[in-house]
Amino acid sequence: MSFLEGKIYFVRRALRNMRQSPFLCVAATGTVAVALSLLALFAVIVFNIQQVTSRWSQEIQVIAYFDEAPQGETLRQWQEKIEAYDAVSDVLFVSSEEAFSRFRERLGQDADLLDGLPVEVLPGSFEIRLHPKERSRAGVAKVVEALGQDVPAADLRYGQDWLERFESLLVLMKMFGAILGGFLLFATLFIVANTIRLTLYTRRDELEVMSLVGATPLFIKLPFLFEGALQGLCGGGLALLSTFLLHAFFLRRGLADLLLATGGEQVLFLPLNAQIALLLAGTLLGFFGSLFSLRQLVRV
Repeated sequence: MSFLEGKIYFVRRALRNMRQSPFLCVAATGTVAVALSLLALFAVIVFNIQQVTSRWSQEIQVIAYFDEAPQGETLRQWQEKIEAYDAVSDVLFVSSEEAFSRFRERLGQDADLLDGLPVEVLPGSFEIRLHPKERSRAGVAKVVEALGQDVPAADLRYGQDWLERFESLLVLMKMFGAILGGFLLFATLFIVANTIRLTLYTRRDELEVMSLVGATPLFIKLPFLFEGALQGLCGGGLALLSTFLLHAFFLRRGLADLLLATGGEQVLFLPLNAQIALLLAGTLLGFFGSLFSLRQLVRV
């Protein structure tokens, strides 16, 4: 028997075993599907929140406000000095007139509320953007410290604290997801292993006959390993499909308002590598569930 013929034989045996025990097959596949669906739904939520924090981190900047905006040569010297900081990518000076114009645009239909107010009501400022690798508490602190020494700003504003609180919440969610995932995967592995064990008990006479006629333990075990892997793969596929449908019809609509309010553009589904990982996780769950059962019932 060639290698290809051997693989085809074991796959056919696995499919035959699944047809002979449809209830046990559905139980194992459904268990994998439910567990992975819960993990996938949680992963969708965490992934989208992570996308929001990533966009927020790109917008981190330090704003230096002035009671009296610098002019002419002083403005140029201060801007060049700030641009020379290692952590700074670019510096934009916003005059009182430009700040007033921005504010009027943001008010939209209520812009007439500003009629009669002088443009000097809003101070001039430097908007200082940081390099991506410096968009952290340490990077912001370096820029703020340098500004305090080089530029007589009346006020410095930066939004790093609330971003780090949000990232801390995201870390807690990931930890919770890891604990939940570990529990679900262990429970799924236990159920799949016991399901395969029931299948083996129903065929123990067949296994004994195969052993008596000279079949090696590996030859006996391989069809059941293929069976477990196929059940796990089917469970992973069902989990991926059900998660996609829930995302399309319920989750995307439910998260849309939250993400739009926090700067998100749309609710995304899992990336391709996560989808492949989901299918692989199901396959491995089925494979190792079968392996654990076979180690107890079939000697190597």
